[in-house]
Amino acid sequence: MGKPVALVLAGCGVFDGSEVHEASAALVHLSRGGAQVRIFAPNIEQMHVVDHFRGSPTEEKRNVLVESARLARGNIEDLAELKVGEFDALIFPGGFGVAKNLCSWAVDGKNCTVNELVKSTLQAFHNAKKPIGLCCISPVLAAKVFPGCEVTVGHDKNVDGRFPDAETASAIVELGCKHICKDVTESHVDATNKIVTTCAFMCKAPLHEIFDGIGTMVAEVLKLS
Repeated sequence: MGKPVALVLAGCGVFDGSEVHEASAALVHLSRGGAQVRIFAPNIEQMHVVDHFRGSPTEEKRNVLVESARLARGNIEDLAELKVGEFDALIFPGGFGVAKNLCSWAVDGKNCTVNELVKSTLQAFHNAKKPIGLCCISPVLAAKVFPGCEVTVGHDKNVDGRFPDAETASAIVELGCKHICKDVTESHVDATNKIVTTCAFMCKAPLHEIFDGIGTMVAEVLKLS
């Protein structure tokens, strides 16, 4: 039997939920690594709903758990039901839903608040010394919950126009954490805290490079579990 891993989603779609390619990449690499994955999401309302064709908010109301079920092919559980003792590791794909639904980073930046259930889940895995993998914008969750930890969201400068959100690295440092510059195909391992991060779509890169970077994150998480 493979290692049991919990994967937490934040909706469905890059602008208001989980980034579809990142979630899929994580699931593919977990499958290849022989992991037994169960998917979770909090049963809460989205901050808002974005029309992904027009790129603008709508008046709709949607639920994070219900929308995440699209990515999970219906096989999903309420995050409130997650029991840390049943898993060896925890993984968060990225997407604006992390910064809008799992915390308020999209609005409040480094002064954001983290959803209490998301926070307690992260703390439970950390306290149990079980690894946590995060990609794209989701490393900000670790930066808020675990002061002093080490993470990467890519580079702290917009190198060749490839890292347009480089200021996120500065905000992480302002929170008292250490930002480690890494390219898109790499991940960083904070061995002390068992936190593994990779930048994914925080870098403007070909999809296969983002896929490969998430693969390194998943491999390191499984190695630590």
